[in-house]
Amino acid sequence: QVQLVESGGGLVQPGGSLTLSCAASGNPFGILRMSWYRQAPGKERELVAHRFSSGRTTYSDSVKGRFTISRGNAKNTVLLQMNNLILEDTAVYYCNFQVDYEVGYDDVWGQGTLVTVSS
Repeated sequence: QVQLVESGGGLVQPGGSLTLSCAASGNPFGILRMSWYRQAPGKERELVAHRFSSGRTTYSDSVKGRFTISRGNAKNTVLLQMNNLILEDTAVYYCNFQVDYEVGYDDVWGQGTLVTVSS
């Protein structure tokens, strides 16, 4: 079974930058999609960005131009580079992988990492 572990959250001032990392343990047959979601206090979880196995990326309108999703140097790792952070980016950020186990697929979630944007 694949497990995901996020890191890199913390407190940052408005206009600052932060990079989140998510690493998968286990040995999946493949990873079809790597994604980041976030959930702000009192709100529903929302999509931040997808990175598909083809390399194609998509972003929510609220982060487009400020956030970048990319593969990390380590195998089965995804990064979220967040620039020009605003107060509204405060949330728990979750990574999500669509994992191919060869005998089937599964959505796997990390435990979340808190990002707080505050002056």
